[in-house]
Amino acid sequence: MCLAIPTRVIALLPDGQAVVELGGVRKTISVELVDGLAVGDYVIVHVGYALTRLDPEEAEQTLALMREAGIDTAGVAG
Repeated sequence: MCLAIPTRVIALLPDGQAVVELGGVRKTISVELVDGLAVGDYVIVHVGYALTRLDPEEAEQTLALMREAGIDTAGVAG
């Protein structure tokens, strides 16, 4: 089972890599599967790969709902 959580791109790196952040945790992932990403975009990450870009408003709403439900997203960056 996989829990898909919106994760924000904070840096684009060479060779199709990026740094994402969720709850203060940063992780380097592959962005080879998603075209045209920019710093500040939200993505869904699974096993180290960005799978899709998300609408920023939808991503923020999802994260807010998770916080309201008491789900701690710190340390869950894909």
